Amino acid sequence: MQLEIRPDPAEVGRARRWARSRLAGSGIAADEPLAETLILLVSELVTNAVVHTGRPAVLRLGLPGPAAVNCPSATVRVEVADTCSRAPVPRCAGRDATGGRGLALVDCLADRWGWSAEGAGKSIWCELDRCSQPRESAATACGGGLSAYEDLAYEAV
Repeated sequence: MQLEIRPDPAEVGRARRWARSRLAGSGIAADEPLAETLILLVSELVTNAVVHTGRPAVLRLGLPGPAAVNCPSATVRVEVADTCSRAPVPRCAGRDATGGRGLALVDCLADRWGWSAEGAGKSIWCELDRCSQPRESAATACGGGLSAYEDLAYEAV
């Protein structure tokens, strides 16, 4: 399933609402930690596409069906494709920077992530295993805080 995203910051909230609406049909309860992490990852990847490319994008969700809820190999995939060929590159962000740590969050919350060329643009994706340990918050999942990631940020160069 996919959602077309306009290059408008208001689209981030729409993407979160759309993703939430798809969770119940896949057997992921809205209040479980996997759902909260999934929504945060959607928010970060869509924000990066909107802010750093200024071009339309496509959000894709790969959710397990209801029968796979207790399947240890069930994986949730979040993918955002855009038409900008510039790769995401880590950069240093100052301690007082108000943004730029989205990709560090993705790195710490997802079981896997990466990017690849797609047509004239690229696709950035991340995956969460259905059976992963519940994550109470971004700070907990990142080893007690994001301080280890303070110098990483997302930049499309």
